[in-house]
Amino acid sequence: MLMRTDPFRELDRFAQQVFGGQTPGTWSRPTPMPMDAYRHGDKYVVAFDLPGVSPDAIDLDVERNVLTVKAERRPAELGEGVEMQVAERPLGVFSRQLFLGDTLDAEHIEASYESGVLTLKIPVAEQAKPRKIEITKADSGQKQIDV
Repeated sequence: MLMRTDPFRELDRFAQQVFGGQTPGTWSRPTPMPMDAYRHGDKYVVAFDLPGVSPDAIDLDVERNVLTVKAERRPAELGEGVEMQVAERPLGVFSRQLFLGDTLDAEHIEASYESGVLTLKIPVAEQAKPRKIEITKADSGQKQIDV
């Protein structure tokens, strides 16, 4: 499983550290979301941190072995008379793309969302699983070669 990299990601992180604050992601320039990925038996498990994101605001797509995860965190409706004092949580659009190799079964991905964590379970394709090959005994009879 390979991940698409963004060459400007480190530059964005550096700019955020130098100038402070979070720049909200947009649909044309989404912010990457943190993730963990590991293999557990015959499945790859990928967990994305999306605290405060409604499950309705998460979009999963697979096209040509590329899995795209997009989510949007909108500002909270605070109501009238409420004045925001500190706003540090990032808002906007978050996105991540994963390249699923031919060894993964993109047709049977399972997705669950609990406590702000989106978890995907991606099974290994049957043709990619290790298997034993039976060796048959060759005919031990004598053969005559005609010249």
